[in-house]
Amino acid sequence: MRLDKYLKVSRIIKRRTVAKEVADKGRIKVNGVLAKSSTDLKSGDEVEVRFGNKLLTVRVLEMKDSTKKEDAAKMYEIISETRIEADA
Repeated sequence: MRLDKYLKVSRIIKRRTVAKEVADKGRIKVNGVLAKSSTDLKSGDEVEVRFGNKLLTVRVLEMKDSTKKEDAAKMYEIISETRIEADA
């Protein structure tokens, strides 16, 4: 599944276009490597997303084309969620 679609379906990012923009700005890594929005994800991959001053790292557990809001969090496991200090 494409990275941008996975981030939208899992509700880590609310819209696919926003997921694409974030990836295009170099703020997403998959298994430690900068990723494009078209990067193909597999179960077990680690995805690192930088949201402003927050760094979220998750492990992909499931791939679904669509899911209910209540079940979206079952698609990934949060490995870490840290605040990033602003660059001086």
